[in-house]
Amino acid sequence: MRKRVTKAIFPVAGLGTRFLPATKSVPKEIMTLVDRPLVQYAIDEARAAGIKEFIFITSRGKSALEDYFDNAPQLEAELRRKGKEDLLEILKSTNMDSGEIAYMRQHKPLGLGHAVWCARRFIANEPFAVILPDDVIAAEKPCLQQMVEAFDETGGNMVAAMDVPEAATKSYGILDIKEDMGRIVSTKGMVEKPAPGSAPSNLAVIGRYILTPTVLQKLNRKQAGAGGEIQLTDAIDAARADGEEVYGYRFQGQRFDCGSKAGFLQATVAFALARDDLRDDLWNYITDMVHADKAAQ
Repeated sequence: MRKRVTKAIFPVAGLGTRFLPATKSVPKEIMTLVDRPLVQYAIDEARAAGIKEFIFITSRGKSALEDYFDNAPQLEAELRRKGKEDLLEILKSTNMDSGEIAYMRQHKPLGLGHAVWCARRFIANEPFAVILPDDVIAAEKPCLQQMVEAFDETGGNMVAAMDVPEAATKSYGILDIKEDMGRIVSTKGMVEKPAPGSAPSNLAVIGRYILTPTVLQKLNRKQAGAGGEIQLTDAIDAARADGEEVYGYRFQGQRFDCGSKAGFLQATVAFALARDDLRDDLWNYITDMVHADKAAQ
């Protein structure tokens, strides 16, 4: 029987320089889409997929991220005193029980592969997930849950994938497709950020992975790849070269690149418009702005 995926790694050591000055004091991962931090969307997605242990790869200056998942007795007591039970339940949903969350420091920014390698002692000999909180995916069934269900059928290594314009392939890891079966594709290789015109396909890897312990073994080599960093895609491809299958999974849902300002703003609008309590006011504001802009022209 195939081992279940119950552990997930969240690489959150980045400095978030594209969001300065906000990230001078606030970790990017707890910047909010509407009223929930980016990392909460990732945690909720992981829980829906059956993840029980959450491993955060952090760096100096991320203490606010750790505090976010801790209990807040004074705030809880105040909400209880005022009878705000709905807010109290929301607050409790952000708490993480002792033992289900762990933190590991990445002391040097050596790449995503290195960040995942830092968690090797928590993983042991079992498959694990990797979630990049910058990639927020709006989906009826959470993306990682879709992948776990597909992984139960395929085994091997699996990466979330989406089709991107040819001009954008230079910004992603790109799959070299062996067989396209629709939602699932088998691969014969992966290329990290190929030069324009040299990409083997336009199927790009985005921030969800289900990986085998073999990938961690390949990361032990600490070989630098594209950009002089230790690339996770290189280790996955090395596992494939050793005989492990690597699959791409075309997920159902809309992905927002919240590592960019434009993507963050797009996600904020999309998630707000999906809320019954915000939709009408925001939609009226947007349409008024559009009409005013057209009138000014």
